[in-house]
Order: sequence, then structure tokens, then C-alpha cells
Amino acid sequence: MTRYESARKIYEAAGADTERAIARLSEKEISIHCWQGDDVVGFDCGMEASGGIQTTGSYPGRAGSPEELMADIDFVLSLTPGKKRLNLHASYAIFEEGESADRNELEPRHFEKWADFAAERGLGLDFNPTFFSHPMAEDGLTLSSPRKEVRDFWIEHGRRCLRIAEYFARRTGSPCLVNYWMPDGFKDYPADREGPRRRMKEALDEIFAAGYDKKLVIPTLESKVFGIGVEAYTAGSAEFCLGYSLKNGITPLMDNGHYHPTESAADKISALLLFSDRIALHVTRHMRWDSDHVASFDDETRDIMCQAVRCGLDRVLIATDFFDASINRISAWITGIRSVQKALLFALLEPEGLGRLQDEGDYTALQVRLEESKMMPIGDVWSEFLRRSGVKEDYLGAVREYEKTVLSLRKK
Repeated sequence: MTRYESARKIYEAAGADTERAIARLSEKEISIHCWQGDDVVGFDCGMEASGGIQTTGSYPGRAGSPEELMADIDFVLSLTPGKKRLNLHASYAIFEEGESADRNELEPRHFEKWADFAAERGLGLDFNPTFFSHPMAEDGLTLSSPRKEVRDFWIEHGRRCLRIAEYFARRTGSPCLVNYWMPDGFKDYPADREGPRRRMKEALDEIFAAGYDKKLVIPTLESKVFGIGVEAYTAGSAEFCLGYSLKNGITPLMDNGHYHPTESAADKISALLLFSDRIALHVTRHMRWDSDHVASFDDETRDIMCQAVRCGLDRVLIATDFFDASINRISAWITGIRSVQKALLFALLEPEGLGRLQDEGDYTALQVRLEESKMMPIGDVWSEFLRRSGVKEDYLGAVREYEKTVLSLRKK
């Protein structure tokens, strides 16, 4: 009997079907963020990440061109199992030599190479307007700015991103999630809290009034507690973003690093799905607030995935979102993606009858079953999932070789 066969019988005795879990995990798409490979720099204006976010570390080998980033993504795809999508920011537009376009001038043709890349690999594409790392966002305000010319610039950017998302969906044959996150806020306490939020609401109204094909585009709105340099006030708070989303039929997006340390993003899933047809997740590991550490197979990630499975996995869109430049970026990518998938597998292997025990008030048995599930042989099921996916379990050696033959030759 193989280790997997032994594990399958152990899980079967607990009421969990490993074959069904592997099948569901194999089909669940994980949207991979492109910005781990180049520290959120992008290609449109070459600015370091700003606007409340910061990438720390200077590990050698950062991708400095579209070709390098695409090569890195290909390598990551080869070492991660299951179905994937690719999540892009608008700042990753690719221009022909001698060409340029500001963010309020972006067109689908500026992303044609990304669409080709995705289509050739059978990947769906997701998209994010980039409301940061730009001269028009230097004061930390975009859609909430009191200056009409600033708001108009970013409104046009937001509208154009809807068109680009439609283009992605047509090219890939898969609906494109387009996520709006604005870093707007203040370092110190503002005198007027309502004004910036009112302007942001009106600006979002103008963006979505332009219209979009609802069969092709899934707009989402992402909140945040605060960012670096805007610690006192964030216009796009959780209350603002949830209120706007639910009132206007926009999908709420939760980044689990965007909440106070004692808040649980997992707890919010069941609440939101009572009022929204679906939700979206950006999964990170917020060691200290939004530190964007590489996602880990930890308690929080497992809890998030357990809630996603219990509440209806088909209604939860999952993406990764972290950026660590203190370690090998390729390894960070692979580790984070695999950790999310491991947590999802853990959730799919949850013993049956836990909800019944809760409803019956048998909290003693519930606690025992939950604790027992933590010691079950998930590693053997994970190994079988990798084997069937044609992916090696040990990837560190391959990463080291790629670093030696590719990353170490780069100038940055």
C-alpha cells in the first residue's frame, strides 16, 4: 500500500474524500500576481513602488523587462500545480520602441503581448488599475483629490482599464476580474473626512457609468486600513468599499493584510456571501499589518480557505498578493502559491459532520474533530496531487539552478 492509499483510507474513515478533494483542487483557478517578480515597479514609468506600499530588500535578479518577467512567470508556472490565472497591473503596459502612453491613454494594444502570453498558455487574465507610483498621485490622492484635473485623469484611467479587461476576456475566453484599489489618504488626521470619500464615490460612479460587458468583466473594489505615509486616514476604508460594492453590484475584494491585526478576514467571508453573489480574495501574510510577507500554510490562510469551502468555493475568486525582495523572488512566488493551494487542500479534506455537531450543541466533539484534522496525513495527499500534476515536490534545487544560470546574469 502506498502512502497515498494509506492516507486515503484514513481520511475516508473521517468522512473525507481525497479523490474528490484532489479533483476540486486541480480545477480551482489561482490568480498569480505578476508584481512579485519586479518589486511592483512595472514598465510604464519606472517609478519605485509608492502610494502607501513599499517593497523591502535588494535580493539580486529582479526582472527589469517584460521578457525577463515573462520568463520568470513561465518558470514559476512549471513548478506550481493546478490551474492558474495571471493578475496584471496597468503599470505593466508594454510599449513599442519609441512609444509611450500615460495611464489615462492606455489601450488594449499596450497589453497585446500579455494577452498573447496568456492565450498561448491557456491562462485567464485579471487586471488592476494602477493608482499609485505616478506623478499624478504624488500627494497621495487620486479619485478623492480636491483637484478636478487629478480626478479626471484617474477617472479616465479607470474607464480605460474596463476596456482593457474586456479585451483580455475576449482574448482568453475567460471573464476578467478588474480590481480597483486607491491609496488615497492622509498622514495626519484630516479636518474633513467626508469630502474625500464623497469625491471618491462620485469618481467611481463616473468610471462605472461608462459601462462594461458584465459577461466579460468582473469589477471589484478593495479596501485598506492605511498605507505607509497615510497612517491617519484612508478614504477607501472597509466601510466605504463594502458600502459602495453592495449598493452598486460590485464584487467586494478582501486582502487579508488590509485589516487591523486582530480582525479575521476569514470571519468576513460568510457575512459577505449573504449579500453578494461572490467575493474575491488577495491572499498574503500580514506579519505586521500589510507587510506583504509571502503567503504561508499557517492558521490564518487555512481558516480563510476553510470558510471559502464551507460557504461555497465557486463563489470565491482567489488570487495571491505579496512582494518580498529580501529573498529569491522566484522561490517566494512558488512558496506562496503552493501554500495557498495547501491551505485549500486542507479545507477540502475537512471531516464531514462538523456543522451538524455545532447545531446539536456537541461542542466537545466539534473541538476534538477539528484538532484531529490538523494531524491527518495531508502531506501524502499533497504529494499525490503534485505527482498527478506532473510537478516535482522539491523545487529549491531548480530555483537555485535558475538563479545561477538566469537571475545572476541580470544587471539589477
